[in-house]
Amino acid sequence: MFTLNLNDICLSVDFEGGQITSLSIQGMERIAAPTDLFGLRLRDREGKAVLCSVHDARCCTATEDGAIYTKFPTAVESVRVRLTDENGEAAWRIEVTPVSDDYFVEWVDLAPVTLPPLEANNTRGNGGRILYPHDEGVLVHDLNWREETWSRHSDAEYPSHGGSSVFPNVICTQMLAYLWEDAGLYVATHDPRRGVKEIDYMKAEEGVTFRFRLFAGTDFGATFAMDYPLIFAPVAGRWEAAAERYRAWFETSLPPRAQKIVNNPTLPAWYADAPLVVTYPVRGAHDMDDMKPNKLYPYTNALPILDEIRRISDSRLLVLLMHWEGTAPWAPPYIWPPYGGTENFTAFRDALKEKGDLLGVYCSGFGYTLRSTLVDYSGETEYEEKELWRGMCAGPDGKIAISNIATYQRVGYDFCPVSPLGRKVLNEAYAPLFENGLDYVQILDQNHGGGQYFCYSRDHGHGPGPGAWMTENMQAMLAEWNKKAGKLLFGCESAAAEPFIGNLLFSDNRYELNYRLGTPVPLYAYIYHEYVRNFMGNQVGCPFPTDKDSLRYRLAYSFAIGDCMTLVLTEEGELMTHWGLLDLSRLPDKEKTLRFIATLSRFYREEAKAYLYAGRMITPPAIECATVEYGRTDSERVVTLPAVLSSAWEAEDGSRAVILVNPDEAETTCHVDGKAVTVPAMSAILLPL
Repeated sequence: MFTLNLNDICLSVDFEGGQITSLSIQGMERIAAPTDLFGLRLRDREGKAVLCSVHDARCCTATEDGAIYTKFPTAVESVRVRLTDENGEAAWRIEVTPVSDDYFVEWVDLAPVTLPPLEANNTRGNGGRILYPHDEGVLVHDLNWREETWSRHSDAEYPSHGGSSVFPNVICTQMLAYLWEDAGLYVATHDPRRGVKEIDYMKAEEGVTFRFRLFAGTDFGATFAMDYPLIFAPVAGRWEAAAERYRAWFETSLPPRAQKIVNNPTLPAWYADAPLVVTYPVRGAHDMDDMKPNKLYPYTNALPILDEIRRISDSRLLVLLMHWEGTAPWAPPYIWPPYGGTENFTAFRDALKEKGDLLGVYCSGFGYTLRSTLVDYSGETEYEEKELWRGMCAGPDGKIAISNIATYQRVGYDFCPVSPLGRKVLNEAYAPLFENGLDYVQILDQNHGGGQYFCYSRDHGHGPGPGAWMTENMQAMLAEWNKKAGKLLFGCESAAAEPFIGNLLFSDNRYELNYRLGTPVPLYAYIYHEYVRNFMGNQVGCPFPTDKDSLRYRLAYSFAIGDCMTLVLTEEGELMTHWGLLDLSRLPDKEKTLRFIATLSRFYREEAKAYLYAGRMITPPAIECATVEYGRTDSERVVTLPAVLSSAWEAEDGSRAVILVNPDEAETTCHVDGKAVTVPAMSAILLPL
């Protein structure tokens, strides 16, 4: 038995038996069951998968820091696992060597650990919660919530699916944490290249298993050797403690172009203004509607409505158009010229700018549209004539499969932006966006977090399987676009994953999606807010029903964590609860919402800007307040939330403060570190610390 006994954490590993047998924190056993040390998958030159586990090795040779496994029946020559002390934390590494150059290492599952059932599913009293970096971050207390929705665990495979728990993609950060009342277990890869990983938790018979699936990205015959550690470390039992630990590593190894907002010369002046994002379609009322022009088309038809919103909200506007593309809504890659041509579009842009407002557009990422399911649009002839299949993501067998992305809007394939043809088409399609006076482009909507999709092609010039080459390619390509675009900012669906925060500086952070999993927490803002800020997004998929007005509550959440607020308009200029609604019979109170936004906008300018613009989020003091309940459209479950939204910050000058936001129509009293504090109705206050 090999034992690594460190500060507050002790790991016991039976290397010969191939299992983690014990993990204690502060002297208390934390694992629910022994777990196998590793599993891996290789592929041969025909793309056939070969699965192996630690139990397939017929020989295990102990080393001073682990073991070497040999004599596998096929594909694998050797596997070496190391467990070492790195600054008082447990650090895992693995090396996998194929038996010959007929195989490459596709992925490795290293040191999965099975922990007790979560607090809502636990009858033994030793359950905790999971901090999961999905979108902006969520605390998971009940495994059954996930099992009831489309957010269930699924292995990341080709063709890619936007819901898979892939980093860098919908998973923003390379970590998980399990949090008990008395302690926490922090598990993270400190990988400066930020290669592709599946980072997830899944229900197990004994509890819940953490899995870090590391995609190797190596060539045929090459050894996959981790040049970064998988860290197990004890932390306090608050999610902020795990966020602090990860942020400490992040700040020692920033991704390219990432720099603090206050020092970033690439940012436009409006970034500091916290504009109110106003988004709406110019065709149809929702994504599956008849795509005839609505009352907000021609573009200038919206100007009187926008004038009213600007006046009452006392905010600078960033108007973000949907269904504006001249081809078909959500039909990448071709988007320009705008629907109806450039004349009225340009007049609209100029009218906005005369009043100090901004213009942005949604795009749809790296798909290629064979056929739109919304309008009469086809790329089939071009696809064949130009042999565009040469630029598409291919599977392990070399075949190109229909994309899994947004299939209710289009039928097509996924571009591989590493391929010369794929890069050429994307560059040409997006070039007009850089030259037509736009302020913001959500260039990677439907590429969650800014990541590209899995590709196994042997003809594109990249590795035979997913890996760090994907991250590095996206960083390089986005940097080229950043240079061409100047002060025009780019963004993606979900907040930009960690490797791309220097490239995608304003993104669609739809935190509401996490109510399907648990309780959203601002993990993203805690780690990255000094470097990047986002906006609330169009909130599609929000699970709150319309029988209760939740919009002010959700605006308050986004405002409190430093994101810009967002409104979604109907064609009549009323407010949608969120994008994607088919039933518009019950809408939020527009007048109250705009007055609330005006109050928050003035509060931002006059009191809170030093914190909410580029501040550093910190652990708040104890805050107690009443709660509010919201139902869910996807479940009979009820979400119980604090009635007052709060956050704590440190400004650049070192001053610290708590911000409290009350979206309700009645004043509310909270207790901050035991002291009673009253927050006025539909308002916010700042408490110095």
